[in-house]
Parts: sequence; C-alpha cells; structure tokens
Amino acid sequence: MAEKKAKDLETPVEAVVEETPAVEEEKFAKAGKKSKKHVEEVKAEEERQARKAEAAAEPEKKTGPKPVTRSRLERRGKNYRKAVEKLEKGKVYSLTDAIKLAIETSPVKFDATVEMHFRLGVDPRQADQNIRATVTLPAGTGKTVRVAVFAPLDVAKAAKAAGADIAEDEEFAKRLDKSQLDFDVLISTPQYMPKLGKYARLLGPKGLMPNPKAGTVTTDIEKAVKEAKAGKIEYRVDKQAIVHVGLGKVSFGADKIAQNVNAFIDSLKSQKPASIKGQYVKSVFISTTMGPSIQVENLYN
Repeated sequence: MAEKKAKDLETPVEAVVEETPAVEEEKFAKAGKKSKKHVEEVKAEEERQARKAEAAAEPEKKTGPKPVTRSRLERRGKNYRKAVEKLEKGKVYSLTDAIKLAIETSPVKFDATVEMHFRLGVDPRQADQNIRATVTLPAGTGKTVRVAVFAPLDVAKAAKAAGADIAEDEEFAKRLDKSQLDFDVLISTPQYMPKLGKYARLLGPKGLMPNPKAGTVTTDIEKAVKEAKAGKIEYRVDKQAIVHVGLGKVSFGADKIAQNVNAFIDSLKSQKPASIKGQYVKSVFISTTMGPSIQVENLYN
C-alpha cells in the first residue's frame, strides 16, 4: 500500500487531468422537439407554471377598505347641488312652476338655453311615426341665425333684401367646394336642389341640407328667409322616440318662454300619427343648459 501511495504521489498533475473523463455536452437537434430552442421554451413554461402554482398557494393579502363611491349628485359642481336643493324629489310640476324653477336653477353665468324633452309613444322606425316638422316661436330663439340662399340671381337679390346673410348663385357652389359653412340655415329653390346633390356628405351630417319638410326647399324664398330669421326651428324624433328642443333663453323671462312652449306643444299635437295606439306623449322634462332636470305634468292629455 505504501508503494502504491508513493507511485500516486509521483504521478504528474497533467496525467491526472488526462485520466479524468470528459463531461459530454448535451446534444440538440437542429429542429423539432429536441432542438435547443424548444427545450428552453419548455423549461421556461415549467418555471412559469411553478411560479403560478406558488402564487395560488399563498394566502390572499388583506387590502384596506374599498373607497366609497360618491353618488352622481355628489360628483356634480357646487352650483348644481345648490340648484337641486330647490327641487322636491319625485314631484311633478305644473308648466308655469316648472318654467320658473328652470330659470331659477340655472347654475351657469352665461345666458343659458331653456330646453324641453318629450318622450313619445311612437316607433321612429315606422315611416308614418318618424315625426319631423317645423314651428315658428313667437318670442324667437334668442340666437342670431345666419341664413344662406342658393338660388338664381334675381331670386337671390330678393332674398338679400329680405334679410338673408348670404344669397348667391354659382358663387355659393364655390364656397361649398372650399367647405365654407358660415351659415346656420340653407334655403334653396327646387330647381337648384340637384346642384346640391354632390355636397350631401358635407351638408347632411351638419343638418344643413335643405328639405321640403323643413320649409327650406321652396319657391317663396323671401317668406322662408323671414321665418328663419324670426325664430323658425325644426324638430324631429330621435331613435329613442324623444324630441329635444330649445325654446328660448333664460333672459327671456317666464312669460316669453311660456309663449314658445305653448306654440311648440300645439305643433307637436298636430303631428300625432293616425296609426299610433296608446299614449302619445309619455313624459315631459324641462331644464336649462347644465341645469337640473324638472319633470312637467303631461301637457298633452
């Protein structure tokens, strides 16, 4: 044994290294399930699943109390909340009281518009129940209406004398080519309507395309201009069977607002479809710009 140990001590280090068997490197295929890339992906997925299992095994951490969700009214502005305090919750007001309250509860500093909203018992998908009409408000709208007329030169001159802001022939088409829509109402003669056909995509979405039902396609241009300037408005029912309409400004006072409201109600009554069954006007609300909504007693029944 002593001789063997002596021989081992005499053996050089290089020889020992040479005698140590080399570790074989792991061999991978160029592609497929045995490729290096696939093996690494499998290992990564196994590690991910292991971490996921560990996370699921851990007890849920206790969180603090959930934040209290404020009501819709609490999220409103200070002036709006003060205005709501003047209203009785759930109460249905008479028209006279509702108009006075709407004016009193206007929370803005500018001259707000008085709006009314009528929910009707019609089906707008039916052609005969798709209500669309016009009405001239006796006290006006409180807005400066810019009226444009597209007609022959002789008619355009008469329209200009009647108060039209723009009254042109071919020059008006050049304005439309440049997408200049510096007007609120467009009136045209029937023979000039085909010329407006190529501008339908420009005028239609803005609600500026002349329409016989709105009285903006007519041979009596002077009358149409005067009505538009005097406060003629167009209204129509939307997809939810609601008519939204502005009926003046807060500065008008209760009496003038009442005149406009009554004129509109008479017009809406006249538009009742013969085919409708059941209640025509289901509910009515009045409000001002950014102001609280006030329910009004049914004005139709």
